[in-house]
Amino acid sequence: MAVYTDVSDEELTAFLVEYPIGEGLSCKGIAEGIENSNYLLTTESGVYILTLYEKRVNPDDLPFFLGYMEHLASKGVSCPTPIKGRDGESLRKLCGRPAAIVSYLNGMWPRRITPGHCARLGEAMAEMHIAGQDFGSGRANDLSLEGWRPLFEATAEGADRFGAGLAGELATELDALEAGWPAHPDDLPTGVIHADLFPDNVFFRGDRLSGIIDFYFACEDFFAYDLAICLNAWCFEVDGSFNITKARRMLTAYRKVREFSGLEIEALPLLARGAAMRFLLTRLYDWQNKSADALVTPKDPLEYLAKLRFHRDVKGPGAYGLD
Repeated sequence: MAVYTDVSDEELTAFLVEYPIGEGLSCKGIAEGIENSNYLLTTESGVYILTLYEKRVNPDDLPFFLGYMEHLASKGVSCPTPIKGRDGESLRKLCGRPAAIVSYLNGMWPRRITPGHCARLGEAMAEMHIAGQDFGSGRANDLSLEGWRPLFEATAEGADRFGAGLAGELATELDALEAGWPAHPDDLPTGVIHADLFPDNVFFRGDRLSGIIDFYFACEDFFAYDLAICLNAWCFEVDGSFNITKARRMLTAYRKVREFSGLEIEALPLLARGAAMRFLLTRLYDWQNKSADALVTPKDPLEYLAKLRFHRDVKGPGAYGLD
């Protein structure tokens, strides 16, 4: 269970006094999620999510994340809304950790992804990108191109334990990505992106997308890079094969809301390679730095090596179902 900080009844009661949401009735740890401690909180006024932000989250970034969620919610995007305390602030301390309460979203993330799920995701992602264009704050993506070389150097020595020659292959790939990556921000449309839109961060009720959660990697980057992350996360089957139907439905639904530029279409294979590299390197890092008492098992980095190789061999955007 990925709850790193236990909250006593006394601490919770004192914390909730700061909010106009009534007395706490129950507070249960949520097993899913690996970055923070999350609780399902029920009070006299309803159900909420209580999050304590752990060491991997930079406290200085939290006002950006919470402000972005509040901005999106005000534009009609279905996402958690930070709950403000009696003093008008949504961020405070609990058990020595930064903490916040956000609204609860109904729905479940899809365990078996269909092309219909991908279409709904594409539409919602485009709406989110448009809604965030007038959000005044910015945050650099510290896990984009500039962050990959340090991650590689931190993991290269042990990389070959996951496969002979892996470190050399990653070094060659990183050189190619650095040589070909679009110049930010002139080449491609940019704005605030989610940057972590994996299936467990997207809720559905039946065929309807009911909400997007976990904005704690949100940052400024290419809109098409958000799409590239989703191609990796949503469009590969469990046997490693790429489902072009899912990709086509996602991208077609997105461009009905926000049309791509020609440069975005051309850049998509390279951006998808970069997205695969990002998650491969962070997974390698997590494996090599896991502690003996870790509450969750790091995810398999080789899953993203196979995806990287697929995108490297793509001849053009037609491989993703685009004309």
